[in-house]
Amino acid sequence: MISKKMQDALNEQVNKEFYSAYMYLAMSAYCNTLGLPGFANWMRMQYEEEIMHVTKMYDYIMDQGGAIELKTIEKPDQEYGTPLAIFERTLEHEQLVTNLIHRLMDLAVEERDYATQTFLQWYVTEQVEEEANVNDILSPLRMVGDDKGGLMMIDQQLAARMTPTPLPAK
Repeated sequence: MISKKMQDALNEQVNKEFYSAYMYLAMSAYCNTLGLPGFANWMRMQYEEEIMHVTKMYDYIMDQGGAIELKTIEKPDQEYGTPLAIFERTLEHEQLVTNLIHRLMDLAVEERDYATQTFLQWYVTEQVEEEANVNDILSPLRMVGDDKGGLMMIDQQLAARMTPTPLPAK
């Protein structure tokens, strides 16, 4: 069983994870308007991954005898600028999420909530991967700049991103 304080903090993170999904879906739509279906695909797959993150956290709260409190999801922007600006914004957002997960871990440590610490370790590791994936895309984007041929090559590579592997069943 988790404390009320931990439950509230996890519920707040559920809202942030839903926002992340919502933002990536908006970015996907925006990339489609730019005529970049590969970029749109990458963002759509990121949306699906964020929904899996939400589900995992939701299930954990319920498994710990906690209560779910779904809150209003903030409306994401509708325009994001250039492909480079989109991925710079993505990295900034993932760094924010990393910070939020670290705060949750700090609370779990403070509360001596070992089960939640173990649970959150998955998210800590996931955030390292998330930031690395975005940086792997940012590097070539910075190299090609506004070169349309380079952007089209990156778009084709991003089109190959597949649906995230589902999390194991509870």
